[in-house]
Amino acid sequence: MPNTPDRARTRPDMPGIASSPRNATPDAPPRCRWCTDDPLYVRYHDQEWGVPSRDPRHLFEMLILEGFQAGLSWLTILRRREAFRAAFFGFDPQALARTDAAWVQDQMQNAAIIRNRLKLQAAGTNARAWLALDDPAALIWSVVDQTPRIHRYAPGDAIPTAGPEAQALSRLLKRHGFTFVGPTICQAYLQAIGCLMDHTTDCHRHAALSGA
Repeated sequence: MPNTPDRARTRPDMPGIASSPRNATPDAPPRCRWCTDDPLYVRYHDQEWGVPSRDPRHLFEMLILEGFQAGLSWLTILRRREAFRAAFFGFDPQALARTDAAWVQDQMQNAAIIRNRLKLQAAGTNARAWLALDDPAALIWSVVDQTPRIHRYAPGDAIPTAGPEAQALSRLLKRHGFTFVGPTICQAYLQAIGCLMDHTTDCHRHAALSGA
């Protein structure tokens, strides 16, 4: 996830700063500040973001979506996620690896997704690179020694926008032929798939995911 107003590095909103959770109500526990009251965002925050994932299909989907998010808000991507799944063959890397210039041109007419030619081309490139890996999940998780890094960021703490793990993953993926995998995108990716657990300490998900 790139540096945008909507997606800073605790997920998104304020780059480099751990913002405090939204105030809890009787019906809503405290959450990371970036999580608005949009039901789609709430569901993503509560059920997916920061949960350790080693499922290859999910890891591939998130890598592609993080690349498409560059320069946009994450909520924009979430609102188009189902359309992406339909257009990208359910994020089947074997199917995406067979895409060509004609497919890219077709998708450039698809208003339901993000129409960016370079990102569409990167989806096919990255699918082919993914299939060339012996064990994509192990490679990705190698940057955290196969174990989630549990952080304890309080409101106001400085958070890396591209920490050492993200820089290492970016170098690894580029070496294997991936594109749209700069360190900032990789930082957000590692947070999303649970390699880096960056819910703030006052967020109700922190205790659940840190084992506290």
